Amino acid sequence: MPDVDSDGVSIHYELRGHGSPVLLLAGLAGVAASWGPQLELFAAHHQVIAPDHRGTGASEHTARGMTIAQHAWDMARVIEAVGCGPVHVVGSSTGGAIAQWLAIRHRELLRSATIVSSIARADAFYRRQFEMRRRMLADSGLRASTEANALFLFDPRFMREHPERVQAWVDAASAGPFEPEIAFARIDMIVGHDAFEELPSITTPTLVLVGERDFCAPPHLSSELAERIPGAEFAVLDGGHFIFLEQPELLHDTVEAFIARHEG
Repeated sequence: MPDVDSDGVSIHYELRGHGSPVLLLAGLAGVAASWGPQLELFAAHHQVIAPDHRGTGASEHTARGMTIAQHAWDMARVIEAVGCGPVHVVGSSTGGAIAQWLAIRHRELLRSATIVSSIARADAFYRRQFEMRRRMLADSGLRASTEANALFLFDPRFMREHPERVQAWVDAASAGPFEPEIAFARIDMIVGHDAFEELPSITTPTLVLVGERDFCAPPHLSSELAERIPGAEFAVLDGGHFIFLEQPELLHDTVEAFIARHEG
């Protein structure tokens, strides 16, 4: 599958399906595969562009350039390499932060933006959460940290009803190599994200979505985000931070309806 050079770093991406282009931007893990069922759901009607963030997956493993703005630049290079812009971008969590900077600095490449389970900037709760996640990684390692993270990344109701699916996620997320320098740089990157003052400049049609029981990036953070973006649509869905895994059809259908209104 193809790669593109972005400021000296190789960014890997995959293409699936046909139709109007949709760029899927993953969360903190950074790998396209973390989108799970969304890849095929969107590929049924769209050309899906699914990149691995710098430092993750099949992209170059480096801690260099670990900022949200640099990731937006990387994704702009991917869009240009595919030659299919403007695209509909859908970003979850860290991917939602990248989508914000794409809309701020690379708006000519976007047709619409959907921001899921994300933030405009870190508040005291968010900073404390990631300080503890960083400490767990350093003190207890990847496996124990991933087990703990599942407690607030998944909706408790989903965990009660589908413990085997949560365990499968834990097993997959903790199976890869642990590269502390990259992992810590990525945590610092999302905690350092701050697009608050720039959001009113966004002109791209934007949808902001969040799970009602998102304990990682609680709904009030998405509400703040939507309030800062002119004309943004906002919806609270039934689920947690990983709503795209817990309720794949609900998330997909909600985004598809929004995309359909902005295909022109």
